[in-house]
Order: sequence, then structure tokens, then C-alpha cells
Amino acid sequence: MSKIKIMDELLANKIAAGEVVERCVNVVKELVENSIDAGSTEIKIELTEAGTKQIKVTDNGSGMDEKDAVLAFSRHATSKLKTEEDLYRISTLGFRGEALASIASVSEVVLKTCSDDIGTTVIINGGKIISVEKSDSRVGTVIEINNLFYNTPARLKHLTSLYAELANITDYVNKIALSNPQIKFTLINNNNTLLQTSGNGDLLKVIYAIYGLDITKKMLEISNENEDYKINGYISLPEVHRSSRNAIVTLVDGRVVKNQELNRVINDSYHSYKPDNRYPVVVLNIEVDPSLIDVNIHPTKMDIKFSNFEDLKELVSSTIKDKIKKINLIPHIEVEESNEEIIEGKPKKVYEEIKLDFDTAISEDTTNYNVNSDFLDDEPLEKVEELEEKERMPIMYPVGAVHGTYIICQNEKGMYLIDQHAAKERINYEICLEKLTNLDNKNIKLLIPITLEYSTNEYIVLKENLEFLRNMNFEIDEFGINSIIVKAHPTWIPKGNEVNAIKKVIELVIYKEKDFNIKTFNDHLAATMACKMSIKANEAITLDEMKYLIEDLRKCKNPFNCPHGRPTTIFYSTYDLEKLFKRSGF
Repeated sequence: MSKIKIMDELLANKIAAGEVVERCVNVVKELVENSIDAGSTEIKIELTEAGTKQIKVTDNGSGMDEKDAVLAFSRHATSKLKTEEDLYRISTLGFRGEALASIASVSEVVLKTCSDDIGTTVIINGGKIISVEKSDSRVGTVIEINNLFYNTPARLKHLTSLYAELANITDYVNKIALSNPQIKFTLINNNNTLLQTSGNGDLLKVIYAIYGLDITKKMLEISNENEDYKINGYISLPEVHRSSRNAIVTLVDGRVVKNQELNRVINDSYHSYKPDNRYPVVVLNIEVDPSLIDVNIHPTKMDIKFSNFEDLKELVSSTIKDKIKKINLIPHIEVEESNEEIIEGKPKKVYEEIKLDFDTAISEDTTNYNVNSDFLDDEPLEKVEELEEKERMPIMYPVGAVHGTYIICQNEKGMYLIDQHAAKERINYEICLEKLTNLDNKNIKLLIPITLEYSTNEYIVLKENLEFLRNMNFEIDEFGINSIIVKAHPTWIPKGNEVNAIKKVIELVIYKEKDFNIKTFNDHLAATMACKMSIKANEAITLDEMKYLIEDLRKCKNPFNCPHGRPTTIFYSTYDLEKLFKRSGF
């Protein structure tokens, strides 16, 4: 007797739903992408209890006739692929033909659609068609998904909290709105509007609707291309950063995608402009011939592979770096007006200082929940001014110091505060990095050689890398059991702290990462040496020393941040100072 049997279609759909429909956000994603593929210019997503009770998507797309409306719920039914060759040139968001069948198998579905004068209503429960009727309807589609997972209680049980489900849906809708600024998106949960975009094609206004005005004002527009790829979008100033990579949004021809290597390249382009454990806000769209990418990797269609990936990485990296180099990155501490006080029958303006936290820079909340349907109207947003590289760090004149740590400077624009340790760290970092990149084959002999002992495991790794250290101009040899002797060191080792610096270098060599590369190693080493060589806090320096420090800082490739991303300089305009002392606005 045969043991192998053809699986029942309803059972097969439920199994497929395990890959395609795991959470409420998966349903929203599939329905919204269908609406986009149908040519919609307006898409409205309405949720009840974060989608667990109902998900309703309304669009003004091409709609379907009765035959297609029924066929759409069949497995592997799609209008987007005709032949096998089409699989290698996918230009639509959906193409597998599994989503609707999978969703219908674990929910109660009501579909209303129309492509001409006569509409169609299809009702499906648990994958079974209950009724198909003609109905009046406008052109487009309305689909309701009710009681998701009602017939698969195990999956329903494992749904996270309503807040988590809503957060995931909001995150997805935000990203799909960013990828389609020409479409008007509305997201509603329990009659509360969470997102509304204008659909006028202005990406910056979509960024405003999602992130708010403060962040939008700090976004930089980028655009570039090479033989295979064309990129455009917006990147944030380095002072705007988040604790996770989620704010890095990459799009390929309107499709929201994930590629860890590409995200790493984007983040690395901000290297030393921000803390290493923080991530910029980026919306990057990549235009490419469909034949050069592969989206058929996972049912979610978010993972993607690129052809000629190295060319793309270089294009993205160079574009971001070149853009940042043209911007004055000195944080401007603004003083804003607070509530008015009534004095002698007349309103008098009171001012308060806005405190800038450089570790958190901006709120972690990515969504603007106070939606204004007329946001920004049609007013263009002010863009960050680009400057010539030589003009990025202005000329300023020191006048003193606070607590032996912060140098006070001035010019015609206002007052500057310079963190002397961070500034000197940046200067030393670039000097050390230059020396490490272009070794001069010189070293300094030690009057008393240094003997260092390590564990067996450490020593084994160290022995493998002795030649690497010698190439860095260390004179170093094995010396007894698990020991080495250092007889000379490179010229860039900080004077007066040789032993600790040498130990640190060797430690970096022993514990270097598996994907080690000399560029990353040199960078890490330069940052470490720069810190040890720099002026400390509460260390008094003369006015002349301040002048030399500022001049050296101005010559740096990045004068705005220490190697660890902390700001070297902050700025108060003359106008801000006058407001603080209530000398203006009256």
C-alpha cells in the first residue's frame, strides 16, 4: 500500500501560510504590495486591535473582474509571472502567487473589487469560498481580513503583544511609504491615524511625516550613479543617530530590502563622525536592471542579492563620504522661545536653552503620531547648506578656557566651545593613521628591552603574527616559554607611555577579528594611540597653545569629531547669546 499521498489543498495552504503569514505585519505587507502592483495612487490601511481582529486595505488600483477575483485565492495564481524567464527580471513586489491563498486559509476574508462597471464580492472562510456575488463598487479593491489565525490557535497564541504587532506594522508601512512617495498612504489603528502621506512624490515630505521636522531639517540629499547602478535619497547629519540599524532603509526599485553588507557599508561611511554603536537615519533608493538582482531568495522577498556588488558598495560609500565632507558639522546650540509672561500688562518673551545630548541626539521614537493632514502644505523644506571643504571649520580666536577642558573661542558669527581633549585626539588620530598607512621603516631602539609573557593560547596566536608586527617596524623576538622580547618600536608609539602602548598593539594583534583587514586594524590602532597621546581634561594650556591646537584642528579631514564620534566643537550664534541675556526680541 502506498504511503505517499497528495496533500489536501487546504492543508497545503496552511503549511504555506507558516512561511508567508507568521504575524499581522505579513498580511499587511502582502495586501499593500498587491495594491501597489495594481497601480494604486491611494492606499488606506485600517486596523482593529493592531490587526488581530481586522485588517482592511482599500486602494484605487486597477481592480479585478469576477473570474480573477476568485482565481486570486488559488495557490500559485499570479498575474506577474508568465514564463520561467520572467523570474530573472522581476519588477513587481509580488510574484509567488502564494500570499492570498495562505492568508485566506487562516482567516475570514471579504473581498470587494471592480475593474469596470460591475463589482464582485467574494467571501472566504478558512480557505473555502462561501459566496461569489455581483455588487456595486468603485474601481479598485477593498479587502478585509477578519479573525486572523482563528483556525490555527497555536499560531494565534504565539502572537506578541498588540503594541509589538502594531510597532511592526507601523515600521513596515513607514518603509513602504518611503519607497513610494508618489502614493498617498494612510495608516489607522482603532480609528487613530498613525501615518498620513501626501502622495505628491516628495520623499522629503514623507520623511517629515514619519520622523518629524527636527530630523527632516537635518537630512542631506544624495544622488550618484555608475555603469550598473543609480542611487538617490537622503542621509542624516552625523549628529542624528539611533541605537539600531532599523533607521537605515534601503530600497531597490521601490522594494524595501535587507542586505546586511550594504547596511554595514552605509554605517561605515560615517566612521568617526558618530559613536560606533549608533546608526544614522538613511533612506537610500537603488535603481538597477532587474536582471542584476535576485529577490527570489525568501518568501518575504526582502532578502536580495546583487551582481557587481563591489561596484555598488563603492558607489554608496564614496557618495555618502563626499556629501558629509561638504557640510559644516559643528552642532549649533539654539535657544528657543518659551511661554510668554505678562509684565505690566504686556507680554514679555521668556527664553530657555535647549540642551543637546550628544549620546542620544534625537528621540528613538520613529513615528510622528500627531498627524496633520495638511503637513508642510506645499512649502519647500529648507535644505542643509553645502560648503567648500576648506570653509567647513571657520576661523575662530581663543579667549580662554573653562575648567581647563573647554576652550572658549569667538568670531563674527558667535561663540564656540572646543573640547581640547577631543580636538587633540582627532589631530593625533589623523597623524597616526597617516603614519600607519605610509610606514617610514624607522624605529626607536629601547635602552632596556621589554619582556612580555602570555598564556599558551595567546602565545600561539602571537607567534603566527610576529612577522606582521615586524612589518610595522617592531624589533621583536621569541624569548623563552610563552614570552617575547621587544627591542625597538615604531616612531608613532607615544613617548612616555611606550610599555602600555606596545602592550595594546600586541593585544589588538592577538584578538583581531576573524575578518581582519589592515585598514580596520590601522584605524583602531590609530584611535587607541591618539587617545593616549592627547591632552587630558583639566590640563591647562596657554593661549598660544590654544591657537596652534585650533589651527591644527582646522587642517584635519574631519575636524568635527574625535575618532570615537564625540563632537570637538559646539556653537552658539550671537543671536542665541543675545536671547539668553534677553537683549533681543523686544
